[in-house]
Amino acid sequence: MDVLTKNQRRKAMQHIHSKDTSIEVKLRKALWHKGYRYRKNYKKLPGSPDIAITKYKIAIFCDSEFFHGKDFSERKKKIQNGTHGDYWVNKIDANIERDLRTDKDLASLGWTVLHFWGGEINKNLDECVKTVEEAIFKKKIEGDK
Repeated sequence: MDVLTKNQRRKAMQHIHSKDTSIEVKLRKALWHKGYRYRKNYKKLPGSPDIAITKYKIAIFCDSEFFHGKDFSERKKKIQNGTHGDYWVNKIDANIERDLRTDKDLASLGWTVLHFWGGEINKNLDECVKTVEEAIFKKKIEGDK
């Protein structure tokens, strides 16, 4: 059972954005501060990555835990029993499938794909930046061969 009224839930859902989310902005600012330049929501690539470092062919996605299915196998039953459970289970399943397809498409184009969960960005921003830097370093090494 939902703890919010229908009107409160409607307003809450209306404030969820697909672009420029707080987690995206946080990671982008950290990367910019380190001197890395990127494209936002790069539509020339499959899946329009939240951050695309074109120089090194690195695509970064900042995923929310709910919509992209973190620990979905454990949460599925709870979601199923919630308001509009069938809708959400189908939507999250489709999102997970789409994410996997997008990762394969990007990899086939020679891009390195990184995914970060929202909680990971909020709690361990430095680790996320370090992961991106390691991917850049790896690309630089591959380029020198």
